[in-house]
This record gives sequence, structure tokens and C-alpha cells, in this order.
Amino acid sequence: MHQLPSQFQAAHVIRPLASPALGSSSLTKEGTGGNSTDAGRQVLALCGFGYWVQGFRCFPWLALNFHLVHALNLSPATLQLVQNTGNLPMVAKPLLGVISDAVYIGDAHRLPYISIGVILQLVSWGTLASIPVTGETFPTQVTCILLSNLGASFAEVATDALVAEISRTRRSGELQSYAFIALAAGAMLGNLSGGFLLLKTPEPQILFVIFALLLSAQLALSLTTKETSIYPPQISNHRLIRSSLSENLSKQFSNLITAINEESISYPLSWIVASVAVVPILSGSMFCFQTQCLKIDPAVIGLSKVIGQLVVLSAAFFYERYSKRLPMRRLICGAQILYALSLLSDLILVKQVNIKLGISNEAYVLCLSALAEAIAQFKMLPFSVLFSRLCPSGCEGSLLAFFASAMCLSSILGGIFGVGLASLIGVTSGDYSSMATGILVQFVAALVPLGWTSCIPITKNPEEMRMAKRRRA
Repeated sequence: MHQLPSQFQAAHVIRPLASPALGSSSLTKEGTGGNSTDAGRQVLALCGFGYWVQGFRCFPWLALNFHLVHALNLSPATLQLVQNTGNLPMVAKPLLGVISDAVYIGDAHRLPYISIGVILQLVSWGTLASIPVTGETFPTQVTCILLSNLGASFAEVATDALVAEISRTRRSGELQSYAFIALAAGAMLGNLSGGFLLLKTPEPQILFVIFALLLSAQLALSLTTKETSIYPPQISNHRLIRSSLSENLSKQFSNLITAINEESISYPLSWIVASVAVVPILSGSMFCFQTQCLKIDPAVIGLSKVIGQLVVLSAAFFYERYSKRLPMRRLICGAQILYALSLLSDLILVKQVNIKLGISNEAYVLCLSALAEAIAQFKMLPFSVLFSRLCPSGCEGSLLAFFASAMCLSSILGGIFGVGLASLIGVTSGDYSSMATGILVQFVAALVPLGWTSCIPITKNPEEMRMAKRRRA
């Protein structure tokens, strides 16, 4: 536009649920030598490459969107329904997070789930590359989309948890910022190369094959990396506890519910989820308007996404450098206002005001089309840092997966509201005259969350939050 094996043995090897927090020393000083340090760096390299591939998923998705619109002639509402339905597996992330926290596969509980996720994605995109892209295979294509996002959910949950574990005693937001940078870099290259390749060839299968090859490289890296290298010897050598799967999962679910019920987590979580859900998403309608009505080339749309990711990349650098000086509430309020204004900027394109000002449609789409999406993506970074610092030890995968799932569900709700709004105001493939009304509704809805910004903490430092809470009491 951005699950688990069926059977396990009765007994499972898990780590203690109250294991010590992991620090940066686990990658350097606590290692048993140079090999341990190199292996720890390999884990970080795997995480970075995983985020890069996650961002690069826009590469095959750009081809898929053009195929759905031009080859299958899907209406704007149908396209948006397919996009949002395809995201449904992402809602299962809390379950995957709980399982990743509680259930070891061999001696690891992160990397095996990354491998499983990559395999599922490899199967789905490989299948899409091998079947004809016609209306008869549309059900198979939808199945592959669901399978791909299921695999992505596996990989993202495990990678997010790894980053949260490693970053516990590092400088606030450092690894999360690097993750966002890798994500944005992958998205930049994916959109740029995808747009130009679609101009050279009308066949989307070529892009599917290229992405499948990248997934193969990620799978090879995940299978050759040792997860135990990130843990200090005192944890690695700790006596493992064996208990039943049901007992482990029940305990982990209980820990997750306890963490979510903490005001320091539940309030900001409620705000960020609601701020996305209340805004009707018209991305499918805008995509159809740009490609069908304005005849914008794929390369221009791809380049616009690249510029959007450059904005994300710059914002992530800025946040990583100056995050300690910025009050979180003020930062998020500013981002929300910019988000609302960027949604309103689509009105200039729909009303063709840019033409009257001497700005071509291509230039306007190139510079401003992806701005709202970029701001919405960056807005998640401070919350990711906050939840990584606040989540209890042993609950990293569960809490961050719940956060990702809640964000996905809120996006789906926003998409459903967008489909309903488009149908209500009469936006169709041949009639975009009422798009301006929809954009105005979006703008007003994006301003609504500013009314309850008191849910957002002023600071993201847990100790400062506890002191502020004691002063209020």
C-alpha cells in the first residue's frame, strides 16, 4: 500500500519465566571467547537482515496490487478487502508470542520460529510464481497471501522478541531505531526496484521469484545461526525446567494479561491502537484513482514509496539521536497532527489543485503520496521502545506480539471503515467525484485522538514514570 507446528511433544524445555534481563554484555564481555562474540553478532545480523526483508516485502506486493487492479480488474473496495483480509493472520501474533516465549524447539525459542516463518513465506511466494495469474486461480492467490502473512507473523514475532531481549540494558531506543532503519532501507529498495521492473515486464511472477530467492538466503542464515550465543553463560548453563505444554502456556498467558493490565502499558497501548482504528483507510481507493484515473506509472508510485521510506529513515535517525531530549507526549502529538495534514494533502490531488499551481500529477504523487503512510509507520517507533523497556523479563515475545497484533487489527478495522465509507459516498472504479468527502472525513477522524493524549506518558523511562506516578498518588 505494510503458525506453529501442528504437534509438539508432551514435555517441553523452557527457560525460567523470571530469568535475568539480558544485557549488551551477553554479546561481548560475557562471551566465552571470540567465537561467542562473532556468533552474537551473527544473531544481530540475522535480525537486521530479517527487518530488511520485512521492508522488502513491498517489492512483490507492489506487483501483486497492480496485477489485482489491471489483470483481474478488481474494484477499489474489493482490492482493499483483499488487502485487509490478507492481514488477518497478523492478528494471531499474541498466540505466536506466547508460544515463542514458553516453548523451546531444541535449545532455542526464537530462531526456529523465524525459520518456520520464512519457510511458509517461501512456499507461498514460490506458489504464486508458478501458477498463472488469472481469475481462475484467484482463490489460490488469496490462500497464498494468507500463508505469506502467516509466515511473516512468525518471523516478525521472533525477531521483535530477540531485539527486545538484546536491547534491555542498551541505550534507549538504539536497537529499535536500527531495526526501523533496516526496515525502511528494505522498503526503499523494494519500492524503487519494483516500480522499475514493472515498467520492463508485465509479468509479476518475476518479482515473486526474486523475493523467493531472498527468502531462501534468510532461511539459510537462520538455520546456520546459534541462538544460545546471545545469552550469558550463567543463563545458558542454567538448569532447564521441564513441564507440560498446557502449564507453560497458561503461565505465559497469565504473565501477558498481568503486563497488559499495568496502567503504564495499557494506557499508551489503548491510545496508539485507537488512533489507527478511528481513521478510515482509503489507500485502495487512492491507489485505483492514481493508476486508473490519473494513469500514474508504476515507477512513479514506487518512487513515491521510496521517498516515504526516506522520511521514515530520517525520522528514525533523528529519534535515535535526540530521543532522550524529546518528551514522548509532545513528539506523538506533533506526529499525529502531521499525519492528519498529510491525509488532507490528498485533497489537492483529487481536486487537481496541483495542476492549477503548475505541479504535475506525477510530481505531486512522487513527493507527497506516501507521506501519511510514512508518518503512521514512524509513530509506532516510540511505542515500540516504550513497551520494550516496560515488558517483564520472559514476556518480550508475548507483549510485543500483542502490540503488533493490536496494531494490525486496528489497521484492519480502519480498512473496513474505509471500505464502508467508500461505498457510502459512492466511490467506484469509474467515479471518484466523491473522494474529496472521504478525505475530509479522514482528516477529522485523525484529529480525534488528540483529545485523549493524557494516555501517553510524558517520558518513556520506566524509572521516571514510576516517580511521576508516586507524585500523583
